[in-house]
Amino acid sequence: MHAIDLSVYLVLDPELCGGFQGMIDTALAAAQNRATVVQLRAPKWKKRALAECARELKARLAPLHVPLIINDHADVCAAVNADGLHIGQNDLTPADARAVIGGKRLLGLSVSNAKELEAVDVNLVDHLGIGPIYNTATKTDAAPQLGIEGFASLALRKPCPVVAIGSVKAAMAADLINAGADGLAVVSAICGQSDPGFATRELAKAVSEAKAAKAKFSCSSQIS
Repeated sequence: MHAIDLSVYLVLDPELCGGFQGMIDTALAAAQNRATVVQLRAPKWKKRALAECARELKARLAPLHVPLIINDHADVCAAVNADGLHIGQNDLTPADARAVIGGKRLLGLSVSNAKELEAVDVNLVDHLGIGPIYNTATKTDAAPQLGIEGFASLALRKPCPVVAIGSVKAAMAADLINAGADGLAVVSAICGQSDPGFATRELAKAVSEAKAAKAKFSCSSQIS
């Protein structure tokens, strides 16, 4: 299993960001303001455009030590030497994805119910995206929303680190971290915002404070 800080996981959206350059600018602003992961997701783009954007993102993010994850396309991930791949339940299987990207890159997997969670092989998968927490306009084919309680029931049994996704906002950080999230994955909370850097800082602050409060409570409980 490869280590990754999932605290502030940005999923880029070309429409919200305003295209190729908008995604580069948004990713850079986020990475400079405590985003810990950036995922390139552009389901309507041809692979050549994805690869070109991915290479530019990789060049900008690498000096900031922020990993670049490619959504769905294992071949693009390998071609541009991205840091990892994220797949859904209808994409390549984790075993097939590993065969393409190799053993050194990160591999994330989306899960939305107990059956999918139980099938996770931690020898192949490094982390999970659990959701959607709430319905989201940025992914029209998403599974039914889980809500905080539904997320918590899955996160309680997580076999590896998990990030919560699906209309997630900074105000939800405490509830989701307490429910078992290791980080928050967001799209519209950063993409399309008038100041993506500020939006990222606010999200990072909320996550950091939530994790600190949870750790303090856990420590106090153990002492008592």
